[in-house]
Parts: sequence; structure tokens; C-alpha cells
Amino acid sequence: MNMRVYHELAPVFDEQSKVLILGSLPSVKSREFHFYYMHPQNRFWKVLEGVFQEKIEDKKEFCLRHHLALWDTISSCEIQGSSDSSITSIKVQDLSIILNKAEIKAIITTGKKAHEIYQKYLYPLYKINDIPLPSTSSANASYSLERLIKEYQVILKYLS
Repeated sequence: MNMRVYHELAPVFDEQSKVLILGSLPSVKSREFHFYYMHPQNRFWKVLEGVFQEKIEDKKEFCLRHHLALWDTISSCEIQGSSDSSITSIKVQDLSIILNKAEIKAIITTGKKAHEIYQKYLYPLYKINDIPLPSTSSANASYSLERLIKEYQVILKYLS
């Protein structure tokens, strides 16, 4: 059964943020731990460690130091557990909160659902093309960690 879920995590960003990384909605585990990509099987943080070639101690500090902003496309929706395929009744985030304060040079969407929602609801509002990247979820088993790291290196192009 689907239940209404509200996005309760604040966006991670500051005025120096250059790349905005958008997922769909925090998983049950991420909501439990009050931070992004916290499911132990999600490879997001391992991918960033590979891209930046450094160990991540403090996730928020790491993002800000590397000029990365993190948020999601959905502010609330009906969802079953953490299943993106069950998402309905979507209300989207107000990205102007970040876009009006930071000089975002690229918007990355992680996974098919985030890209789909961005294209349908957010692109018409902001007219900024997103760069769709593969999901780092363990459900996306067709992508090895090495392949994900290679795909996510596009981020570096917008930080120099």
C-alpha cells in the first residue's frame, strides 16, 4: 500500500555550489538516518570517493568542499517503501531555493525516475537541461562500481 511521504531533508548547498545532484526521494534508510544516499547497499558515496579519489569522512563537508549541492526532485508523493516504480501523486521541490543562491553550472539526475520527474515537471520551470546518470542503487546491478565511477566523472568537467 502506498503512503504519503514528505521530503524532510534540507538541501545541501552553499553559494559556492556548482553542480546540483538530484535524486528522486530519500529512501526509507536515508529518512531514518536524516541524510542522502544512506542505504548501506547504495553506492553513491563510494562512487564519489572514486571520482574524487579520496575517502569521505564527513559527507556534508565533502559536498560543500567540492562545490556539490544535493537534493531531490520530489517534495512529497505517494510511495510504497523505497520503490521508485510505485511513486504517484508527485509534488516537486522548489529548486529556486538553490538556483537563486548558487551558480549552478550543471544539474545531474541520478537514476531514471529522477530524470523522468525533472524532465516532466522541473525542466519546464527552469529551462536547464539535466545530465541523466545511472542510479547508484544496488537495484541497478547492471552497472559495476567501476562503470558508475566512470559515468559520474562528468561532474569534474563542471567544477574546474
